[in-house]
Amino acid sequence: MTNPLLELAKTRTVLFDGALGTMLMAKGLPVGMAPEIWNVEKPELIREVHAAYFAAGADVVSTNSFGGTPMKLAAHGLEGQAYELNYAAARLARESAPPGRFVAGSIGPTGKFLKPQGPCLEQDLEATFADQVRGLAAGGVDVLIVETQYDLREALAAVRGARSVSELPVFVTMTFNAKPRGFFTLMGDTVARSAAELEKAGVAAFGANCTLTSDQMAACIRACREATGLPLIAQANAGQPVLGDDGQVTYSQTREDYVRSVPEIVRAGASFVGGCCGTDPSFIRAMAGIVGKETS
Repeated sequence: MTNPLLELAKTRTVLFDGALGTMLMAKGLPVGMAPEIWNVEKPELIREVHAAYFAAGADVVSTNSFGGTPMKLAAHGLEGQAYELNYAAARLARESAPPGRFVAGSIGPTGKFLKPQGPCLEQDLEATFADQVRGLAAGGVDVLIVETQYDLREALAAVRGARSVSELPVFVTMTFNAKPRGFFTLMGDTVARSAAELEKAGVAAFGANCTLTSDQMAACIRACREATGLPLIAQANAGQPVLGDDGQVTYSQTREDYVRSVPEIVRAGASFVGGCCGTDPSFIRAMAGIVGKETS
């Protein structure tokens, strides 16, 4: 069965949204609170963020469910509400989407480590991801995006968990750090190995998000293209976070500096582009103009 979002990406570059957490913190989300609880407590604020990104030109928004696995929610005593919170996240994004736009179900890392570095078994992760996906799928997402993954084994467990309960296409973005010898995840996974294993697992698209600046992302996407023929996703940070004297976090790249590398990211092979930490609708609006020129 064909997927409309994947079909669209065959005709032009598809634009994702930018940071969700950055926007929610600007709206008053307290430090340390699970953002997912706002799906039921302050749904109007979540709709506002999604609507702002669609108005800026995003083709796709990601749901407010990055930390929505029961395993992650347990830190806030919310594990019993996992289905409700993920379902609500999907519905809010779906209801905010104009005709012809799309919703990606956001699935972030659990924050736990697999044995021998930590206590978890792969089947533990598969089960918690499956529980999250049940809610997202029932809420009406178009695709699932397993993102900000720093351990290839966890990313693969997320894919298996998702596949056990849903037939939705699964996108995966790993979080790579730029090193002198190339790009590596926190756990030492390379671009080439990540791409090969995830392609073998049947993911619909592969790429990178977070950590990297936009110029570093262009180089990372080139490495991804050398490693796989899968559609590629690029969602860079607005540079590195900087803690100000007032306790506020800002990011090192200005919007102008950030978008300067977007044409190179597209030329490197990205079918899907968007933003990560520190980006907002103004970044996406600027990117929309650039992406239109690059693909027209």
